[in-house]
Amino acid sequence: MVKPNPDREAAEHALTDLADEELVTSHLAGRPGAFQELYDRYRDRLIHFITRKTGDPDRAQDLVQEAFIRVTRHLHRFDTSKKFSTWVYTIASNLSKNELRNRSRSPLVLFQRLTNNWDDDHRPLQFEDFSMRPDDLFRKRYLRRLVEDTVKELPEHHRLVFRLRELEGKSYEEISEITGVNLGTVKSRLHRARNSFAQRIEPFLN
Repeated sequence: MVKPNPDREAAEHALTDLADEELVTSHLAGRPGAFQELYDRYRDRLIHFITRKTGDPDRAQDLVQEAFIRVTRHLHRFDTSKKFSTWVYTIASNLSKNELRNRSRSPLVLFQRLTNNWDDDHRPLQFEDFSMRPDDLFRKRYLRRLVEDTVKELPEHHRLVFRLRELEGKSYEEISEITGVNLGTVKSRLHRARNSFAQRIEPFLN
């Protein structure tokens, strides 16, 4: 049986009692565990924050990692008279804005999103413009028109389930009720519709 280490437990407890700015100072002074405490303190909050901004929880985790990489690079220049939380949230916000800007300017992202993120929890396709620049507005209209035209080429029974799921965000149960077919048939039709849609739209996005 491993015996408790009072000194270690006291040190860990002391870290949790420190303010963010004190943890920064402790980390820069070489105190073990100080930076980990900062990371643990903000990781989940930042994931939630970035997910709300981008709508992509998986990408949010990557962006939080990137945020803390930037924190480690510039921590020695952080002004401890300022709030660490404001600084790290500003970094996360800027990364979110860059993510959205890059997403809106890359038509290929639409196809990648379609083929990589079809799951039970994904959101319906969105065509928001985040910068409102004329070229981005053009891309928004282009993508919307391209998707609509491609959906129209699908067989009718595939087109209906695809539109309900991917464009309107309906649940499988709602689609089953609307179409009058069982869940197994809904999922089967949707799977075929997605494959057909991806094959049709891919040449226009390369």
